[in-house]
Amino acid sequence: MKKVVLITGASSGMGKETAKLLLQQGYTVYAAARRVERMEDLKPLGGKVLAMDVTDDAAMVNGVRQIIEAEGRIDALVNNAGFGSYGAVEDVSMAEARYQMEVNVFGLARLTQLVIPQMREQRSGRIINITSIGGKIVTPFGAWYHASKFAVEALSDAMRLELKQFGIDVVVVEPGGVKTEWGGIAMDNLRKTSGRGVYKPLVDRIMATMPGIEKKAAEPQVIADLIAKILRTNKPRTRYHAGYMASTVLTLRKLLPDRAFDAALLSQLK
Repeated sequence: MKKVVLITGASSGMGKETAKLLLQQGYTVYAAARRVERMEDLKPLGGKVLAMDVTDDAAMVNGVRQIIEAEGRIDALVNNAGFGSYGAVEDVSMAEARYQMEVNVFGLARLTQLVIPQMREQRSGRIINITSIGGKIVTPFGAWYHASKFAVEALSDAMRLELKQFGIDVVVVEPGGVKTEWGGIAMDNLRKTSGRGVYKPLVDRIMATMPGIEKKAAEPQVIADLIAKILRTNKPRTRYHAGYMASTVLTLRKLLPDRAFDAALLSQLK
């Protein structure tokens, strides 16, 4: 029996590459995103496309119901949908902050709620939450994005403890630098929100580092390969990371006191 996987944020980047790889490996893949037209290329590969906005409860309920009615099971959920709302805490509106949390945290949590009953009934399942090294470290102007990813790390830990008794694994993937649309969207938000006024000098320094980082960023295939490995593994670890600087940054965060880490980070923005 083919394993059934639901992937959110599958219209580009890591989500789309994961969908392609899993289809090649024989999984039944439901690719979900708002931009359905950007997933048409998955259909010839056997992909099943769902229009799903993770801030729309009805869309999530209908999507999960459709999968269960068609397949009778859901073996894995890859919570990949998300974006980065960047700007100084002083500048970011509360409406924008709430939307960041709605997409990255509450949408993920609600979709997970919807698949858990089926997985409990099966006594098996795997929930893979895509966070970021930004769920362990913080950079200037990313406060709300980092808050959302820190929250998903905590949610994942709690769910792992709760769901172990039902044979459901909860795994966190923490990408480092990866070539996706994420960086461009985050920097556009930063420029619009805090690119003028008192924060402009630091914003300009961050913007100046971006071309070099983007050049060294890993291809999204790296994360797709990691997710495929997690799905194949009988007893997966609780956390995995991959991508540019992921290992280095996470190691430094463990070893350095806060002020030393702050100084190391700011030194890269000179």
